[in-house]
Amino acid sequence: MISFSAVSKRYPGGQNVLQGVSLTIDAGELVFITGHSGAGKSTLLKLIPAIERPSTGSVIVNGQNVGALRPAAIPFLRRNLGLVFQDQKLLYDRSVVENLMLPLSFSSLAPREAARRARAALDKVGLLGREKANPVQLSGGEQQRLAIARAVVNRPAILIADEPTANLDAEAAQRVLEIFVAFNQVGVTVLLATHDLGLVTRYGRRVLRLAAGHVVEDSAP
Repeated sequence: MISFSAVSKRYPGGQNVLQGVSLTIDAGELVFITGHSGAGKSTLLKLIPAIERPSTGSVIVNGQNVGALRPAAIPFLRRNLGLVFQDQKLLYDRSVVENLMLPLSFSSLAPREAARRARAALDKVGLLGREKANPVQLSGGEQQRLAIARAVVNRPAILIADEPTANLDAEAAQRVLEIFVAFNQVGVTVLLATHDLGLVTRYGRRVLRLAAGHVVEDSAP
């Protein structure tokens, strides 16, 4: 489903953030990406939805060479991806359910079906009773769960999360991780960057460890 072949990423005036990364991720995998700050975790994830483009090498997602896509084709690529990044970009002038209805407004769903799907996504993350609240009224953990609901409301095949438990207490972090595991159990491919090795150990799936832009460990449980 996802393949990196000799991928490097260099920012203007800087060092290589990724160097010669080659890996394959199959459909239905749950993969934890670990490493120190600056190891290249976020950059690796951003290459998949073409937020960043590789400097050299190729990134293939569902048979498409992401680095060669024209800008007009990128929205079609992202329709099959759910993205949860540290900057949640929630809309604080809209309610919880309106935050979910916005991405659905670009689909061909009838309004009633879109509303049903939004409520179903909120139910999956335990926020069904908060649909009329403003995001500012939610706790940090609830805001993160709202970001996850927004990422999955279009039912993507691939779910990508960059440090989704950062700045959460242990209980909230575990609840968020359990949501990702639940999506993986129904067939969603999940890539999750984290520095919390305790979470990785607890859930015991494939681990990619990065150091200085290189994949230095690729291990299954």
